Order: sequence, then C-alpha cells, then structure tokens
Amino acid sequence: MPKPTIVLVHGAWADASSWNAVATELQGQGFTVLAPTNLLRGVAIDGPYISSFLAQRTSGPVVLVGHSYGGFVITNAGADGGDVRALVYVDAFVPEEGENVFQILGGSGSALDVPDPTTVLDIVGYPGGPDGDAEAFLKPDTVHNSFAQDLPEADRWLIVAGQRPITLSANTTASGAAAWKGLPSWAVVGTEDRVIPPDTQRHMAERAGATISEAPGSHVSMVSHPQVTIDAILAAVAGIGA
Repeated sequence: MPKPTIVLVHGAWADASSWNAVATELQGQGFTVLAPTNLLRGVAIDGPYISSFLAQRTSGPVVLVGHSYGGFVITNAGADGGDVRALVYVDAFVPEEGENVFQILGGSGSALDVPDPTTVLDIVGYPGGPDGDAEAFLKPDTVHNSFAQDLPEADRWLIVAGQRPITLSANTTASGAAAWKGLPSWAVVGTEDRVIPPDTQRHMAERAGATISEAPGSHVSMVSHPQVTIDAILAAVAGIGA
C-alpha cells in the first residue's frame, strides 16, 4: 500500500495552523499532509464539504484526523469521500448518530457547560445565517484559562486574535451516521482538557473501540505536546498496513 495522505481537520476557534507542528514532522517523514478549512457551520454543511475535499484532493488511502469539533466532522465525512482507511481523534468529539455537541458536554464539567454562556463566549450575529443563529468566539479569559492554558502567553494571545468562530447551530445539530462504526480509530485524550473533559473523551473513544493514548495537555495538546498526536497518526498508518 502506498503511504496514505494525512488529512488534518481543525476544530472551532482554530484554523489549519493549529496543526503546524504535527504537519511539519509528518511531511519530514515523507507523508503528503493536507489541512483543509473546516467551515464551522454545522455537520450538514461541514461534513459534505470535507467529503468533497477528500474526493477531489486526495488519491489513494487516507488517514483522517480531527481535533475537537473536527472530530464531529470526520465522523460524518469519513465514509462519504475519498479512500479513508482510519480515523484519528485528538481532544475530540466522537459522536454517536443523533448526538450533538451541547448534549455531549452537558453535565460533563466542561468550562463551556455553564448556565450563562456569555460568561465564557462572545456571541455575535452574522449575515446570511438562519434566524436566531449567531457565532461564538471564546473570551480571552476562556482561552487563557480553559482552552490553551498550557501554551506560552504570547501564543494564547495569538489564539485570541485569530480564532475562527463556530455557529451556535453547529453545536445543536445532530450527528449523522458514525464513520467509526466501519473504520478503525485512534484517540488522543488530553488529560488537562477543560473543554472536553478527559472522562468524556475517554467514554466516547471507548464506545468507538478506539486505541487510546494520553497527552498531558490542554484542549490543544497537538500544539503543546505534538508528538503524542504524531505517534497516534503513525500508529493508525501502521494499523492499516501502510
């Protein structure tokens, strides 16, 4: 089997640069690495977009990787575009069909599961969206204390400045059929994650039958401890016989 293409799907409040450390190492090992934009509009839009990207921009086997909400997207896109052979979840949602983000986080102890979301998020309208929808940005304090608390302060401020918002409707849209039911999966659990608590990540990963590893990091452990994510991706590559 030829070396698979590694496709890295970012999550909310991030962009492709969140994968820089992982992508650089994998490119150095001879892998083709692609990091498409995740539109952050809900799986009914984001899933087909990534499926279309896979179908048009890859050839041969693919290892599909998702961070945070990106895990929601790869769960919905993994069976519908390209030759996806394995899924890797990094501090990510691994939803079952019918679940949504807010449902998964409810009662989890997440820093985002609070009675008044405006204490942790800045919520603003956007043109062209459905009636009542809005975009959510992380407040600076949320980035510093709960999203990327293990990064240097200067890097945290860059996240505050460059974050891409996710719509509220994306967090209430139910997942479709789960690609992990037909594909082998791996999961990296950030043990200091305050957005998707470790126990919640582990429950979802175990339910999916994923091979689990741990990173002693925040919700962005692929930035603070990239080697754990790199190792999980390489394990997925080996696991599919590539």
